Amino acid sequence: MTEINPHDWITDRLEPLDRLSPVDRRWSSDFDLDPENWSSPGTPLTPAAVLVGLIERDHGLNVLLTRRSDNMRSHTGQVAFPGGRQDPGEGPIEAALREAHEEVGLEPHFVRPVGFSTPYQTGTGFLVTPVVGFIRHGFTLTPNPGEVADIFETPLSFLMDLGNYQEHERELPSGVKRRFYATTHEAQYIWGATAGMLRALHGRLYGANGS
Repeated sequence: MTEINPHDWITDRLEPLDRLSPVDRRWSSDFDLDPENWSSPGTPLTPAAVLVGLIERDHGLNVLLTRRSDNMRSHTGQVAFPGGRQDPGEGPIEAALREAHEEVGLEPHFVRPVGFSTPYQTGTGFLVTPVVGFIRHGFTLTPNPGEVADIFETPLSFLMDLGNYQEHERELPSGVKRRFYATTHEAQYIWGATAGMLRALHGRLYGANGS
């Protein structure tokens, strides 16, 4: 029996790099657990991209994550993928690689993008395209102190186990209560949009039945 290469298995379940069209497909969002609180932003969503970086380790694949600086104006101290808004004329792959270089010093030539996961709408008006890529060994990382407080890896197997997630609730300054998914691994609290994108990735890899 031929052994399945995990890199190929993941790639085959992603949106091909030349076929992504977020406006033509359904996406996940911050409102998935609170559809009654969803409202049209009234203005076009701002395109953004993140790098879902996968690193081969002895036990399997790890996911590259960051903890945002406590000095950031928004999403202070939250766990996030490297990423940010797309510059004018920039595609999601270019944006994800540029932001990863700016935030954690990851040189783009160490990353092999292989596909897109499900686009994700945030409550702050962004439409985020997750770019999945394999990071080859030999890279070094240096956090940008103005944006990143910590860089760490979390096993993909842990993040793809839906039993590790719980539904949490938090009251926003507006008084509206928001429900969201969250999980904790080695004291890192992963929640909100990051957890939502990870669960959407699970859906792409394993389908609705988790198989």
